[in-house]
Amino acid sequence: MSTGAETAELLGFKRHLRAEIREGEGAFLFSERGVTALRGSRIAALAALLDGTRDLDGLLRARPGGLAPEQVAALVAQLVDAGLVTPRAPAVHGIDDRALAYWDACGVDSGAVATRNATGRVALRTLGRHTDTVSVRKALDQAGLEVAEGAAPGDARVSVVLCDDYLDPRLAEIDTAHRAAGRPWLLAKPVGAQVWIGPMFQQEGAGCWHCLSHRLWEHRNAEACVQAALGHVGPAPRPAISVPSLTSGAAHLIALEASKWLAGHRYRGQRCVWTLDTLDLNGQLHELRARPQCSECGDPGLVAASTLRPVRLLPAAKVPVRDGGGHRTMTPGEVLERYRHLVSPVTGIIKEITRDPSVPPFVNSYYSGPNLTRGVTGLDNLTASLRSSNGGKGTTPLDAEVGALCEAVERYSGNFHGDEHRVRGSVRSLGAQAIHPNECMLFDPRQYAGRERWNPEHSPFNHVPDPVDEDQEMDWTPVWSLTGGRHRLLPTGLLYFGAPSGGPARCVHADSNGNAAGSSLEDAVLQGALELVERDAVALWWYNRTIAPAVDIAAFGDPWMNELRAHYAGMCREIWVLDVTSDLGIPVMAAISRDTRSPRERIVLGFGAHLDPHTALRRALTELNQLLPGVLPGATPAEDPDTRRWLAEATVANQPYLLPDRRLRARVPADYRHVRRPDVRDDVDALVRAFAGHGLETLVLDQTRPDVGLPVVKVIVPGLRSFWARFAPGRLYDVPVALGRLVEPRAYGDLNPIPLFL
Repeated sequence: MSTGAETAELLGFKRHLRAEIREGEGAFLFSERGVTALRGSRIAALAALLDGTRDLDGLLRARPGGLAPEQVAALVAQLVDAGLVTPRAPAVHGIDDRALAYWDACGVDSGAVATRNATGRVALRTLGRHTDTVSVRKALDQAGLEVAEGAAPGDARVSVVLCDDYLDPRLAEIDTAHRAAGRPWLLAKPVGAQVWIGPMFQQEGAGCWHCLSHRLWEHRNAEACVQAALGHVGPAPRPAISVPSLTSGAAHLIALEASKWLAGHRYRGQRCVWTLDTLDLNGQLHELRARPQCSECGDPGLVAASTLRPVRLLPAAKVPVRDGGGHRTMTPGEVLERYRHLVSPVTGIIKEITRDPSVPPFVNSYYSGPNLTRGVTGLDNLTASLRSSNGGKGTTPLDAEVGALCEAVERYSGNFHGDEHRVRGSVRSLGAQAIHPNECMLFDPRQYAGRERWNPEHSPFNHVPDPVDEDQEMDWTPVWSLTGGRHRLLPTGLLYFGAPSGGPARCVHADSNGNAAGSSLEDAVLQGALELVERDAVALWWYNRTIAPAVDIAAFGDPWMNELRAHYAGMCREIWVLDVTSDLGIPVMAAISRDTRSPRERIVLGFGAHLDPHTALRRALTELNQLLPGVLPGATPAEDPDTRRWLAEATVANQPYLLPDRRLRARVPADYRHVRRPDVRDDVDALVRAFAGHGLETLVLDQTRPDVGLPVVKVIVPGLRSFWARFAPGRLYDVPVALGRLVEPRAYGDLNPIPLFL
């Protein structure tokens, strides 16, 4: 049996462990990380001899505790495998026991460290005016490393690159040179109140500097916009901040990282940016993962290639999800665990996820920051994006946290990044493959004619763009038809936020209708399709102002709903739910709440749709909760003019369609046909068939980003209504009559003049 060492080497407990023997009972190993107990009289006898003065042959001859030689060898092998015992080389001149103990704690051969460091030439390179090269060089010297300032990557085993800012554009050239030479390099910012060290670039599977800079610029997009407005390029210079103790401490930490790398110590943190806030000693690791679509270290054509492939839905078994989370293929906890690395102010796409401090304790609402992307340019657009935040809701804090994560990923993936597949052409030139954008937007000619008067008075969500010129060339992107099994084309600007207009007129703009993230591609498609169902049904009810039946909340027997109603009653707010299900037959519900203490009722709304009526009801109520902070005492006044007018003026007296139809019995669970299917794909297939039965085609664009991984799609069903103010002929007028809600179609001029504002 091998111990992993030559028999001539001496064996002993690692130097960072102190052994105490309890004769006849065992041994205890003490370290700064705790105590390890080794029990048994035989191990006690062996442990007493593991003091680094005997080799394996000596231990076998000693036969501690009367053990046979093969038993001694087996015990020693177990202790070596457990990382407790190691072969010890003869004492190395110039290295004290404390240093040897440190390398033992790292799990590297402490005897070989001196040799490796002696041959470990380090190339030192400095960028920036504020970085103290002298302190770092001195620290490297004291670590026993040979330093060569300005040496080429191929002339050293590792490079240390110091900078004032991780976005210094000169780092691109350094990254290219090291990748060409196949040499690792450590990036560090030793200046400033926040010290940054790492990652060690050029590790297999890890990201390059361009991967890191992509993330950093996304988090610093406000700075990029301001720099552009000022006519500057690159990161904005900062004042120099440091004190001697900070300069020295940062230098020695950098030297330590270089030494550990040369010693052969490998650990997860070397793939991370470590940030130390010296003002409060808060240190964090931010893992850098490679961007598969990186233009420098990956394949920049991945996103375009994905768009050109058919969207194939695979079997996706549902997992049990408590608390009415819907039909999912992973639990919320599993989603959070798998994608938690996306939350980081350095290497993530989300700075942080926090609970909304303005909500009452019973409301589970989380924020994941503003909708930022490098595609946002100009100070006005930046200000607008900062005001728009991603959020999550749910019946539990975990549901809300995961919801905030998924919404942020959904928005990030739905932003235009520049690597999307695009086809240049016009409605007329592209022929039958192209779908006229107004088949999706559904603006009435009268809306186009009155847009200059309408737009200044309403929020951007309800703005009417320029009319579509069928001969105007623009960018188009393929979408896959689940109905017809073929690709169709839609304007890129209709599919991605921030996509360039591609022409002199801005005739299309993207919205979130049908955008969804999910635990699988099938899950995402299901959620996106259900959102389309929800918004279509809500639009039919809202703009026609038809009276809908109530939903009997108590009949669902849900303790969470009962508690929620009690909380609202304690706030003097009435709460009720309407069934606004459309001709598609998929349950859609509208939750409504008003203040009963004041003439200003400050009415809020929440909507939900799902194949399971219980889940649809929960979704409507959780969305209502999410919007509740806007009407609580001390709430910041809404910036959206439509929301402001609604909260100031709307009452159930002047908006009677908000009240349930008392002539009809309230809906209970038995009133809904819910087919339970074991697989999410089966639910999607059922929806596609339902749409097709009404002459509607289901289109899907897979917007999943390779560097994110969480599936994101945009589902489009031309003809289904958005709940924004879109008044073209079609379902908005026809379905209420077909359902018997109206005797004849509502006239254009009689539609609800209040656009939905959620």
